Amino acid sequence: MIVPQESINQYIPHRQPFIMIGSLVSVTAERFESEFFIEEDNVLVEDGCFTESGLLENIAQTCAASFGFLDREEVGEPKIGFIGAMTKVEVYELPPINSTIRTIVVPLHQLGNIYLVKGESFVEGRILLGCEMKIVVTQ
Repeated sequence: MIVPQESINQYIPHRQPFIMIGSLVSVTAERFESEFFIEEDNVLVEDGCFTESGLLENIAQTCAASFGFLDREEVGEPKIGFIGAMTKVEVYELPPINSTIRTIVVPLHQLGNIYLVKGESFVEGRILLGCEMKIVVTQ
């Protein structure tokens, strides 16, 4: 683990109760990986499961934290980003509370400050959700 849960807010602009990422497991320019434990009182839990919106936000925050980690290594301060678009969203399963999801994001293309990424979330090796996002990072 390269960024533990107690330090994650140094890399993302989000604050409780809307932090949907636990820790960064690994970050390279080619691949980001995070973990997140779903608690019962999470604002994006419904009927005992983490929602599709929660999974998408987890992927977006994995991007934010990872880009922030890479920026801090390069220029000293994380940049702010936002979701420009989501496509190819496929939901397979929703994870129950008290489970840990693992999220993998692969940057596919970059055009200036716009990144196309592919994100997937898993629980116990089963895919939960996959999508592509366009992430715009401030310059």
